Amino acid sequence: MNPEIIKKQMRSKRNKQLKQQQKHSNLIWMKLMATIILTLSILIGIKQSKTFKKVFYEQVYETNFSFAYINNVYKNLFGNPIPFQELVKTPVQATFKEQLVYKEKENYKEGVKLTVEDHYLVPIKNSGLVVFIGEKEGYGKTVIIQQMNGVDLWYGGLKEINVKLYDYVEEGSLLGETENQNLFLVFKKEGTTLDYKEYLS
Repeated sequence: MNPEIIKKQMRSKRNKQLKQQQKHSNLIWMKLMATIILTLSILIGIKQSKTFKKVFYEQVYETNFSFAYINNVYKNLFGNPIPFQELVKTPVQATFKEQLVYKEKENYKEGVKLTVEDHYLVPIKNSGLVVFIGEKEGYGKTVIIQQMNGVDLWYGGLKEINVKLYDYVEEGSLLGETENQNLFLVFKKEGTTLDYKEYLS
């Protein structure tokens, strides 16, 4: 093949790559500016209007806010919430993709006690946002995930935990390991306990 043609093709390819990088860089800056403008608008609104401040504080501090839903909407509209993460994206292969398996179930406190294998590796039932990690009376070490449907699912009786606070977690991925053969689940929405039978087969 003619060397001049090869050089032209290489130059063309390089120019396309540069244009894509420029476009990607502009998109990141647009996301960053939109976030800054939104934050400043909220702060100005709080400072200038007592009514806005009251409504804002009621929504943030007194209402059960669906972070998982907002996170999903933001991802669909703008992409990753952390814009620079896209620059260092590396392919990740799922190594754990399971469904919840148990032997028996019985009512327990506000939810259900499942009998599982000893030191059972607990899969996440539905995708969502980790909003709590800590001790709950009667449940031991507990993780609460706010699911995309607005339901808060408590996982109690854990020994090891494989997630961090405010992680967005996918259905079927590893949550952690049980202390023994008991796994406790509680389903709540806006502070109201739901019937677990509607969510467990």
